[in-house]
Amino acid sequence: MSADLKQSRLADWRQRALAFEREVGKAVIGLERPIRHILIAVFARGHVMLEGDVGVGKTTLLRAVARCLGGAYERVEGTIDLMPNDLVYHTYINELGKPQVEPGPVLKHGEELSVFFFNEVNRARPQVHSLLLRIMAEHAVSAFNREHFFPYLQVFADRNRVEKEETFEIPSAARDRFMMELHVETPADPALRRALMFDPKFHDVDRLLDTLTPGILPYREIPQIAPVIQQSVTASETLQQYALDLWEATRRPADYGVKLEGIDMDRLILAGASARGVSMMMRAARVAAWLDGRDYLVPEDIHDVFRETIGHRVFFNPVYELRRTALIDELLHAIRQKVAAP
Repeated sequence: MSADLKQSRLADWRQRALAFEREVGKAVIGLERPIRHILIAVFARGHVMLEGDVGVGKTTLLRAVARCLGGAYERVEGTIDLMPNDLVYHTYINELGKPQVEPGPVLKHGEELSVFFFNEVNRARPQVHSLLLRIMAEHAVSAFNREHFFPYLQVFADRNRVEKEETFEIPSAARDRFMMELHVETPADPALRRALMFDPKFHDVDRLLDTLTPGILPYREIPQIAPVIQQSVTASETLQQYALDLWEATRRPADYGVKLEGIDMDRLILAGASARGVSMMMRAARVAAWLDGRDYLVPEDIHDVFRETIGHRVFFNPVYELRRTALIDELLHAIRQKVAAP
């Protein structure tokens, strides 16, 4: 492919991506940042975990993403009695009174499965998490004596962080398989809150989603364009060193002059970001640069995805883990302030 043709193709895909972003934004208001990060994850080919209080629009957001992305969509509700086999097949008694086996939500659509949404994943047991993580990592599952492959699959999950009874948190090491963890909050703008309360179009989600244009992004082609984006966005030597310093600062923040009030910085970090994590950070940063119309990285591209790709990959010592939500934001902000940007 010639350089001019490649640039033309990338420009066309960028217009499609921005149209996707606008279309999803019609269904959920005040969530521009989560929408942009989901779009980044789509082209960086990473899975996404959503976090937020009940009723802030996480499910509506993901349903809108699935409609505009195209391909087959499946959703599973996490429950305490859900078992791994329930994802793969289900059995029932047919009209002849005989037992019958049918493909479950993962297998139902075969290779056409594009979006798999696991709602309230922390309500499911660890055995279910284990199967889900394998599907995420390998895009495949063994069933009915053969391997089933899902080349276009992207997994989205959300966690119920309000109720703690009958929940099974995904271990931090397992959460490393998610490229991003995104926080979804109720819009702070009073005008947007008023619209959510009084505009009737937001009260009927099914009808609202039906107004969105389906399949704006040709999901079958995304795995082919994704590596082209990665190859087209360059990073200078200075930018590369800056990214390496950020990584090192997640491991030894005190070496970079990072201090948090009332915290023993020598005891805070159990483990910094993984190599896989910073690789995903850079994949996401390149997509962010591309969406902004550039073929080179700047520090702001990394800043844009730093919290979302690294926050769940820094592990605190147990004495500080209960304060994770507040401490991780403080830590990452301090790292960005202390590590000198080019």
